[in-house]
Amino acid sequence: MASKNYALAFACLTLATSSFAQGFGESQSIREWNFRLGDDVTAEALKPNDPAWRPVIVPHDWSVEYPASPDNASCTGYLPGGIGWYETELEIDPASDKRHYLYFEGVYNRSQVFVNGDLVGERPNGYVSFLYDITPHLDPDGSNQVSVRVDHSLSADSRWYTGSGIYRPVHHVTANQIHFAQWGTHYQATVDEQGHAILSIETAVQNHQKRTPENLTIEHTLYAPDGHVVATKTLPLSIDAAERTSIRTEVAVPHAQLWGIRSPHLYRLESELKTNGKRIDQSATNVGIRTIAFDPNHGFALNGENMKIKGVCLHHDAGVLGAAVPKQVWRERLQTLKEIGVNGIRMSHNPQATDLYDLCDEMGFLVMDEAFDEWETPKKKWIKGWNKGEPGFQGAADFFHEWGERDLEAMVLRDRNHPSIIMWSIGNEVDYPNDPYSHPILDEEGIGQQHVAGYQKDQPHADRLSELSARLAAVVRKHDTSRPVTAALAGAVMSNETEYPSNIDVVGYNYTENRYAQDHAAYPERILYGSETRHDLAAWKAVTDNDFIFGQFIWTGFDYLGESGAWPSRGFTTGMVDLSNKIKARGHFRRALWSDEPVAYLGTYQPRDPKSKYVSIDAGRSWNYESGQTVRVVCYTNGDSAQLYLDGKKLGKLKPYDPETAIIHWDIPYQPGKLEVVTYRGQQKHVTDSLAPDRQAAELRASIQKPTLNEKYDIAVITLEVLDQDGQPLDASQLEVTCQVEGPGTLVGLENASRDASENFHDNVAVAQNGTLVAYVRATADHGTVAVHFTADRTPRSVIEIPIQTGE
Repeated sequence: MASKNYALAFACLTLATSSFAQGFGESQSIREWNFRLGDDVTAEALKPNDPAWRPVIVPHDWSVEYPASPDNASCTGYLPGGIGWYETELEIDPASDKRHYLYFEGVYNRSQVFVNGDLVGERPNGYVSFLYDITPHLDPDGSNQVSVRVDHSLSADSRWYTGSGIYRPVHHVTANQIHFAQWGTHYQATVDEQGHAILSIETAVQNHQKRTPENLTIEHTLYAPDGHVVATKTLPLSIDAAERTSIRTEVAVPHAQLWGIRSPHLYRLESELKTNGKRIDQSATNVGIRTIAFDPNHGFALNGENMKIKGVCLHHDAGVLGAAVPKQVWRERLQTLKEIGVNGIRMSHNPQATDLYDLCDEMGFLVMDEAFDEWETPKKKWIKGWNKGEPGFQGAADFFHEWGERDLEAMVLRDRNHPSIIMWSIGNEVDYPNDPYSHPILDEEGIGQQHVAGYQKDQPHADRLSELSARLAAVVRKHDTSRPVTAALAGAVMSNETEYPSNIDVVGYNYTENRYAQDHAAYPERILYGSETRHDLAAWKAVTDNDFIFGQFIWTGFDYLGESGAWPSRGFTTGMVDLSNKIKARGHFRRALWSDEPVAYLGTYQPRDPKSKYVSIDAGRSWNYESGQTVRVVCYTNGDSAQLYLDGKKLGKLKPYDPETAIIHWDIPYQPGKLEVVTYRGQQKHVTDSLAPDRQAAELRASIQKPTLNEKYDIAVITLEVLDQDGQPLDASQLEVTCQVEGPGTLVGLENASRDASENFHDNVAVAQNGTLVAYVRATADHGTVAVHFTADRTPRSVIEIPIQTGE
């Protein structure tokens, strides 16, 4: 492979699919299905009227609906897998000369799809999107049975919670016999120094007719962010019978408004396929024009501006909702990350929902899209409980060689038109030493991160990483050359003995900051960043103190299900934000480091050793101790200094910001009263924060960001806060709250960010842990008003009304 001792520069225009997720035809979501857990039926003998079936709304995750059990695997959050069947009916006009498709955005996992008892396709990977042409299988009388078998009986096949079932949307796509191909529009762009862009657009068309059509044209219209027409282009097209063809064109965009993290400008491209001037297909996409560049000495640049990526890793679940996460939930989560100052998202460790990429385009996040956590050999997982017995090897390895390259291709083809995506990752920690690969270098000293110490000759040899990474990188480059190929390395020392790092364009290091300078000197052409890091200040200083390190992705942005410890651990809790979308103390610490807005967060804790110089980034909000107890008071701030007050009286002198900890702190004896901090920048007052001793709950405050439900089955996200008599949040509250829904709506679940898997999160009663509770309510009709009531002891009832406004 050619040496990469140059700045990698990628300029492209990218399209984020909105209502045309599959890229062609007319799409209608299939929401109503029947479901049964168990495998005592066949596609030919389904009887939906059997009482074993129940109606469900897709997207649907069955695992999160069932009780957790200590007998299940800890990696799943102690939730079950199994085998499930889905069934629905499609009424299709038998006289219609149309083609019909089913587009699945994601089914976990090992799915088989049947139409009228015929197997039309199967896909073992649970994260990729796929499309089946069901036209040959349709019943002449117009009534068609669609059934899907989902086999998640190997439930411990991942290190985190995956969910089970048809957990992303399903679409019935109707198209003419000639139509745009699936994910068939692709393009790149060049942007000159004056900011003028040239778009090179490639469009693929599929002809199912047995003849060559006449007078076929493609018409592209590009609209600016303000809606005015920038350019139109009409192209004559010739395509043979039963063939697929592609056509390229260029469109000029003078003075292009560039997509960026602060101003994510999106154009809109509307494409029409016509025959004899009559439209026979259409597609619409959002358009983001931007340039990206990666340099081994100077890091990353967006639109010519060097910047540090302030990133987080995200898994795909949302607590009580499991893996079936509505777009509005992701929107509010991303808004919280924006508040912290996050500008980068790592899709760990698999392709995620199209909605999430669309939102990253819209809101201005830089995305690392990732395909795999395992390649040909699975990693170890606890099959029953945690740290019990022998770990097992369930995973995706049994279908990797048959499907791996096709799955990676599907990710790139589906996602390559998103301006937010700046890197393609072909793997996460597939080189984790001795889990599974090994190398003699592991016998040497200084190799800290490995599953079992020393070289294990019976394990697969690390040289396999060279061949596999080369094959996967080639798949990406075949379909997109506008972004670099990357991977997240867990065992850089071992991988450096192979060709793995040189087979990719940009090399990510997981928890290996101590090797940045050493490997930069040893491999000066290597482009480096922290693909997975801790929350501590040292990991961030390794970015800011080195021009050649362009950023970090912290583990994690949100708490998530699975990868649990001992029962009843619900999941992993190192996130900046908990499962109720509430920023945790470490999130406020990060906000002080990353946000451009003034930040002051006041927290307290009792230090084990008051003489210790360690200052916690996880200080809670309690101001309720025994009189005279030594309390460490911390202020996370981006100010220069801070003054502490108790009931308006100064406690000590103005204290400067400590660059060694990025925290201002005081050790003081506890006294009841109002504790307040005032921060300064220079001589100017910056921002304040305060704490008071715990008080009794006096008010329940319900709020909602999106004040309407837009259609039947839309989900409202209602946040409930417990307040004291002064209207201040009670962050330490453990008040039990009852939720009741009236009108055309139903409660999906209550999320309180509890770490206890044994709780019932689908009941209508829950503790507002840390003073916060989130209610998810689904509309059950196309019109009306849903009233959601919250009640608790000795507090007034809180009611929020949500109108259903179909079509808005």
